[in-house]
Parts: sequence; structure tokens; C-alpha cells
Amino acid sequence: GFIGRHLCDRLLARGDEVVALDNLSNGRLENIAHNVGNPAFRFVEADLLELDSLRQFFAAESFRTVFHMAANSDLRQSAEATDLDLRLNVMATHHVLECARRTEVREIVFPSSSTVYGRREGLLSEDTGPLQPVSLYGAGKLAAEAFVSAFAHMFDTLRAWIFRFPNVVGSRMTHGCIYDFINRLRRDPTHLRILGDGRQEKPYVLAEEIVSAMRVGLDRAQEKVNCINVGVDSATSVDRIADIVIEEMGLEDVRREYTGGESGWRGDVPRFQYDLTRIHALGWGAQHSSDEAIRLAARGQLAFIENVLEPSGKERP
Repeated sequence: GFIGRHLCDRLLARGDEVVALDNLSNGRLENIAHNVGNPAFRFVEADLLELDSLRQFFAAESFRTVFHMAANSDLRQSAEATDLDLRLNVMATHHVLECARRTEVREIVFPSSSTVYGRREGLLSEDTGPLQPVSLYGAGKLAAEAFVSAFAHMFDTLRAWIFRFPNVVGSRMTHGCIYDFINRLRRDPTHLRILGDGRQEKPYVLAEEIVSAMRVGLDRAQEKVNCINVGVDSATSVDRIADIVIEEMGLEDVRREYTGGESGWRGDVPRFQYDLTRIHALGWGAQHSSDEAIRLAARGQLAFIENVLEPSGKERP
């Protein structure tokens, strides 16, 4: 997957042995092709919903740490398939936890989301509550958080780290605002359709920086269950994202069409702001502003399309 690719690279660079599991429903083998041949890396095609097979796999290995990155990654899909987040976010997480507690796993790292907070005003801290998600994706993430916490408290061998991500961007994206804008403008460089009113404003962080934050949190937060916001102290509007993408594509005179409304789609939270006191106290801070992350991600995605996807012919907008 998108963040998983960056995570594998970081773990291998620090000398860890890595086994990556993916059913390739949303990931690409191209994301890890550069790691093939590394004796410290192995890829296994597997489905986390197949519990019996997963149990056998875990039993045959000796993992210490599990980064459970697999999930439904597109919030809008759940409006059409309302069991999607139940299966891919909740049941998949339960299966991983069940396998972990029966084997030698000691550390569970779980990426959650700002969507667990729902629509709330002011700074969102890890102690904010009650949590009332407004999307099925957010509900799935919150339920998965609860299972992670309960397993860690019930079984002495397990400790858990829950990281609540903002909007994560970078090259090799498979969905999201930047991805959509680039593909729409490649089809029609004169016209850009924008969901909502363009004034939605959120913090955006590069995937590489998210991985760095997880590593810092895992090394330095030492509670039984550690819940940590990860983000940046700035935000970017959808209209500003459109500006940056258009600039990076070298386009001019692009007509913008807005679908209207405060949110881009049902369940979308148009704006939020994190309290980052906890992750800053651990010694981590984002190196790039939200706008800088958008520009670097757009630039990287365009390079990925030109240098990888176009020559291979495997994917075109």
C-alpha cells in the first residue's frame, strides 16, 4: 500500500527484517519492487479476512512487532458498501490481534485517523471525547482502536501504539484530492471539477514524515496503550491544492466547477485542527508545512506517472 511502502523502506534502512502482507486489492507490487532481492525483505500475498490461513502463517513465523496498516483507505466507498469498514477495518484488525496474542508478537502499531473525532470545534487532543464519527470509515477506525486497546489490556504480552493520522500524501497515491485533480486535469487541462465549495481546509503530511513519527512514538512512548495524534501545525484548503496542482502541471486558464456545499461528500469533515503536544513532547515535528507537503506530493505523483506508469502502460487516467 501507499504508506506501507514507505514504512518498509524505513524499517529496512534501519536494519530490520520485514515481511509485508497484502492482498493487492489496493496496493501495487511496483511499490515494493525495489526491495525484491533484499534478503531482509519478503512479500506474502495474503488476505487478513482469512483467519485460519493467517493463524497458520503467524504460527510459522516469529514476529516481534506488527504494523497493521491494512484497511479500507477510501472514505467515500463506504457510503455504497456499508459493511466495507466493518470487514476491512474492524474484522481484519480483530484477526491480526487474535493471531498476535497467540504468538510471539509483543508490539502492535495501528494507524487510526482524524475521522474518529467526528465534527468537533477547537483543537482535537487525544483526550477529546466523546468520540462521535460522522463516517462509516471513522466508525470502523474507532471500533478497531477499541479492539487494539482491549487486547493490549487483556493480554500481558501485548503493548499497543495508536497513531491518529491527518490527511497523508505523497507519490504513488491511489486516491485522494491530489490524485483526483491530476487525473481530471490530464483528461481535460481546461476544466477542473471540485467537490464541495473549495474552502474545506485540513492539515496534510507527507507519508515519509508519518513513518518517521510512528518510529519516534514506538521508541519513546512507553505506556501499555499509547494514543498519539500525528500532524502539522498548518492546513491547506482544497482551492489551494488546486492552485498547487495546476502550477505543478504547468497549466493556465483552468475553469473550476464546484459541486457546492461545505463538505465534499457525505461523511466528510471539512476542517479540523490537532493538538500535537504529545508527539512534540516525544521529540517529533513535521519538517514540511501542509502546503509544502501538497507541492512535494503533487510533484512526486506526476513524476511517478511519467516515469513508472506511462512507460509500463499499466495504468492511465
